[in-house]
Amino acid sequence: MRPAHFLASVVTAAAAVIALANPASAAPVNYVALGDSYASGLGTGSYDGSSGSCKRGPLAYPALWAAATAPASFKSVACSGARTSDVLNGQVAALSASTTLVTLQVGGNDAGFTDVITTCTFGSDQDCVNRVNQSKSYIQNTLPGLLDNVYSSVKSKAPSARVVVLGYPRIYKVPGTCNVGLSDTKRAAINSGSDALHAGISARAGAAGFSYIDVRPAFTGHEICSSSWWLNSLSWPVEESYHPNRAGHQSGYLPALRAVVG
Repeated sequence: MRPAHFLASVVTAAAAVIALANPASAAPVNYVALGDSYASGLGTGSYDGSSGSCKRGPLAYPALWAAATAPASFKSVACSGARTSDVLNGQVAALSASTTLVTLQVGGNDAGFTDVITTCTFGSDQDCVNRVNQSKSYIQNTLPGLLDNVYSSVKSKAPSARVVVLGYPRIYKVPGTCNVGLSDTKRAAINSGSDALHAGISARAGAAGFSYIDVRPAFTGHEICSSSWWLNSLSWPVEESYHPNRAGHQSGYLPALRAVVG
């Protein structure tokens, strides 16, 4: 082989190795976060004033991931209280053909998360079980179609994006002895609602070809009534109750997300 040809081959091979070792240099990440209060960061106690009642903050897992990885662009439109209809009718507008990464967490509010917690806090054990069963029926029969509509819209708006759907943790350690006013019967019922959400959301995310992150294993041992809580119990402001705290985002959601997307 001629020296010039040999040198050219070496240079080409070296360039290929560098490209493989640094894939991010070839594909800038344009990241958009969608979802509800779990995605916005409600519960961390630190919020961007410009986000108003949406309660988006720098300690939410999407913002933490962006701060750690420095994507080419990052925008969170996640909003406290959001349902699938809010994502569909408002949030997906933030997506475009240039979006390369989307995280999405929604479904808990559709299933009546707040009402379940309220009923279980103030009602009887049977009231709680009945309300959770009502929520489970909704998750099984109604939520799948709503999720399919959202996922289809995300695909349409950001056809080249990798989409990662995140689930919800179990709320309580069972059995639990901390004084939060709930029996183990109620705690187990609430947790079964989280399991139903996992089953329903993971199935539809998989059908859409999206990645799904089950955060229940990460939060095991860190539920309310455990020795190290990553979730707020009944707290002030009341709206922050039963949401991941700062540790829940930093040590729970963020590592789970990084394990999937880097």
